[in-house]
Amino acid sequence: MTLLTLQDLHVCLRTRGTERTLVRDVSLTIDAAESVALVGESGSGKSMSIKAAMRLLPPGMTADGKIEFDGRDVLALNRRELARYRARDVALIHQDPRAHINPTRTIAQFVTEGVVHTGQMSRDEAVERACALMNDVGIPDAQRRMEQFPHQLSGGLLQRVMIVAALLPSPRLVFADEPTTALDVTVQSDVLAILLEQIRERQLSMLFVTHDLDLAAAVTDRVAVMYAGTIVETGTSAEVYARPLHPYTAGLLASRPSITEVRRMTAIPGRPVAAYEAGEGCPFSSRCSFATDDCRTRRPERRIVEGRSVACHRVEEIADQLTERAS
Repeated sequence: MTLLTLQDLHVCLRTRGTERTLVRDVSLTIDAAESVALVGESGSGKSMSIKAAMRLLPPGMTADGKIEFDGRDVLALNRRELARYRARDVALIHQDPRAHINPTRTIAQFVTEGVVHTGQMSRDEAVERACALMNDVGIPDAQRRMEQFPHQLSGGLLQRVMIVAALLPSPRLVFADEPTTALDVTVQSDVLAILLEQIRERQLSMLFVTHDLDLAAAVTDRVAVMYAGTIVETGTSAEVYARPLHPYTAGLLASRPSITEVRRMTAIPGRPVAAYEAGEGCPFSSRCSFATDDCRTRRPERRIVEGRSVACHRVEEIADQLTERAS
């Protein structure tokens, strides 16, 4: 069963009489109990797509297209329906816990505020369930932690608190926006393992945002690769990792360090292009060694190749070369 559908999603910023496109024609589905990764460089539109799906875009930004959750039109929800959608159906785990936890409130106030305010639980029930969840995610001495303030906890513990706050209302879909990026590398794997364990135990769906294609392939069922505000390749994690079909996907894989051999990393040339900077042709053409005049003047349509959705004019010609480059 399809839980979330994004179809031809457009996000635009209107400022000083001009309009800039930040997300262009994004189409993506997430099924019940499925984990999907949204992968791309900074500025590719990953976080904006999540904010659009939750209707959390800042002032001046608008979303067009179709956003459906379990058959409901998210863009048409009224204020009460939208509050219920955010409180019960979806949850967001931010990448920097210190930037999203009020430093003047205790951990108990932060974690329980949402479920108590919406009437899902009494305060006592919320505290009891939150303490149980804290034990599940590896936070020792939960009762004492609930009385502390954010500055008294380490970054790793605070991110675990964010996970508890996201899971407490029992959502059906979790948006994880690079949930370990702000953490020390020594605790990233622990926090990520805890998050994945909780997602799988509760059979929740997850949209996992990351710039790390290796990580995405290891922890999710499907991968959607995003560049310049649009999705250029979608497929199962194993297929995309083993045989990339878009030059950008192959470039991401080729630029990763090896843990088995000493070699020079191959960086993608040039700089990332924002959606509003992309011309009429393929947005990746200025950085692609396979680009032709046709690529520079005509935008490729998404089409099914080898059972995957790919936006590339020359995919059949260059697929074997891309696999060799990425390996």
